[in-house]
Amino acid sequence: MKSRTDEPRLYLKPGHDRPVRRHHPWVFSGAMGRMEGSVEDGGLVEVFTFEGEWLARGYLNRRSQILVRLLTWDPVEAVDEAFWRHRLERARHARHALRLEEQTTAYRLVFAESDGLPGLIVDRYNDFLVLQSLTLGIERWKPLLVSLLQELLQPRGIYERSDVDVREKEGLSPQWGILAGEAPPPRLIILENGHRFYVDLLRGHKTGFYLDQRENRLRAARYLIGAGEVLNAFSYTGAFAVYALAAGARYVVNVDTSAEALALAAENLRLNGFGEDRFENIEGDAFEVLRRFHREGRRFDAVILDPPKFASSQAHLNRAARGYKDINLQALRLIRPGGALITFSCSSLVSPELFQKIVFAAAEDAGREVQILEKLSQSPDHPIRVTFPESEYLKGLICRVW
Repeated sequence: MKSRTDEPRLYLKPGHDRPVRRHHPWVFSGAMGRMEGSVEDGGLVEVFTFEGEWLARGYLNRRSQILVRLLTWDPVEAVDEAFWRHRLERARHARHALRLEEQTTAYRLVFAESDGLPGLIVDRYNDFLVLQSLTLGIERWKPLLVSLLQELLQPRGIYERSDVDVREKEGLSPQWGILAGEAPPPRLIILENGHRFYVDLLRGHKTGFYLDQRENRLRAARYLIGAGEVLNAFSYTGAFAVYALAAGARYVVNVDTSAEALALAAENLRLNGFGEDRFENIEGDAFEVLRRFHREGRRFDAVILDPPKFASSQAHLNRAARGYKDINLQALRLIRPGGALITFSCSSLVSPELFQKIVFAAAEDAGREVQILEKLSQSPDHPIRVTFPESEYLKGLICRVW
């Protein structure tokens, strides 16, 4: 099949076409054979097999290990304003079908490759949108995307939080600030499953809140009904703590390295009607705090582990696996018989199968019997693209510990 455009051409090395044929949206730099035509980084290219068969169309960045991010496998689909409008509308309709407004006022509208928009993240917080532009290709189209988001969604404002490390790999510097409309307030209140949370859109982690854990917070709460003491490690602003106390847990201990996050956690707990007698905030490294609790003989009815990403590249995978094993081992030593371990990994390189093996190894070293009650993933507004396993980054286990 021949290209119907005059875009520059990228020919793959022999034998490197299979992922593209299977609609994986990345072409790595090692697959590049030769280029024909002139194109600046961030511009569009046609991707061909070594033999000259047209495969797909995407945008190029020679500075990135991901050389091309593919946008379409349809030779007649132009990447123009209509293309971006259609993809944004499709993402909006998909979220509407989830009936998210019945649960929450904050959710993910666009999830990059999973929504056919590689490099673009858009989250909704009440009447505001927070946008992340993660790739050079999206950066080139950003003014149009902002205009389309204004037209389709009519938010009060669009704020950019492109302050993530991945931009450096694309040759981009961090960017943040108002893109359109009003600036969001320094702090706003969102509603999630009947609970209220202060969110800092300007400086908070990710785009302000861990929207991907919404369903998991609800599912975890079922196992915390009537619990005595709950340890919430890597607590950030206390969302799991709010759910735990609302489920009837007596007391929650939040542990985080950030004093600012813990201060906001305290505000979130008070916002939901829980006084200082129901929680304790400890600033410190979770690994060290859990070891200290073990030495002191302190025990809990449940431990929640929601650590940050430990593996950002394949080179870090073994080290990350050791880190996940260590923190789960420390947690298992603290849980009373019959208690719950609710544990997560957000490292996409750590597969669900590997994560289960890590928890198994930690249980073996701790001498504890562990039953898996539920396997968890990211909320459905963070869909997993079947042809793109990297989009399944969040995995979790709810376990009974004996």
